[in-house]
Amino acid sequence: MSDFATHEQRIEITSPDEFGKVAVLLGGSSSEREVSLQTGTAVLAALQSLGVDAHAFDPAELDMAVFMSRGFNRAWIALHGANGEDGTIQGALQWLGVPYTGSGVLASALAMDKVRSKHLFAAADIATPEYCVLHSRHDAAIALEQLGLPLIMKPASQGSSVGMSKVFSRDELNAAYDLASDFGDDVIAERCIVGDEVTVAILQGEALPSIRIETPRVFYDYRAKYESDTTLYHVPATLDVALEQRYADLALAAFRELGCSGWGRVDFMTGADGQPQVLEVNTVPGMTSHSLVPMAAKACDISFPALCWRILETSFQTEHVYAMQGGAQQ
Repeated sequence: MSDFATHEQRIEITSPDEFGKVAVLLGGSSSEREVSLQTGTAVLAALQSLGVDAHAFDPAELDMAVFMSRGFNRAWIALHGANGEDGTIQGALQWLGVPYTGSGVLASALAMDKVRSKHLFAAADIATPEYCVLHSRHDAAIALEQLGLPLIMKPASQGSSVGMSKVFSRDELNAAYDLASDFGDDVIAERCIVGDEVTVAILQGEALPSIRIETPRVFYDYRAKYESDTTLYHVPATLDVALEQRYADLALAAFRELGCSGWGRVDFMTGADGQPQVLEVNTVPGMTSHSLVPMAAKACDISFPALCWRILETSFQTEHVYAMQGGAQQ
């Protein structure tokens, strides 16, 4: 593990009994339900293999009254997308006084909102690709003139590349806008950075080794992320020590700027100018067989079960906040 760290420190737990009864929240009702089920199932098996009293709970099938009746002491959030990664479930758990993994309500909401994230990155002088916010096909045509081709079109509040397109010609513009707008009112058109796609995972205040992604597909889309066996991963992304530190420093800066905590992943594109640009921060990254955070952890000799345990430890940060605020615990 690297020496690149935030002020956040690990709260180490040595016995599974200290976690109590754990809900692994998975599934949900977002467009990323299937990935969430994969993530949650893998996490559940890993925690149970370490003796944690962990149980699956799908909020799309059971309501929070049932959740409360089950007597859970904390939650491992494996929900991706809307109502799971956007601060909604975090707010519900916080109101109930149940500690949970990862970032809090505000940070989760900001990270999920690509427009607000970019505003904060710009204010903090964190490089991010030039973009336009769109609400119509007419806006998309104006963005094309401003940004040029190719450009990236995506929903402002989705993950896993859902609704995302790479536009190579004017003829593709309207279809790309229509696809992205199916997932929300705000659509982002972003200048396409041609170069290296790199990601940095963060765990308990430290940056893990960077990963450079190579895919034969047009871009690192849903299929490349979760289905393809032809995607190549290079860990670390670079053998240049100074550049590796640059990625780590920028990842931690972006993570901090949004107020994120616990664990997550920061994605970059680096063009011919060698300047890494932050695309987004993911507060509940995938934990499937093709996922990037487990890959980075493995490079640090952290096994998948140990990684799931470490992420569960981050719920004690939430518990500490509750105690400071005088919040009730069940």
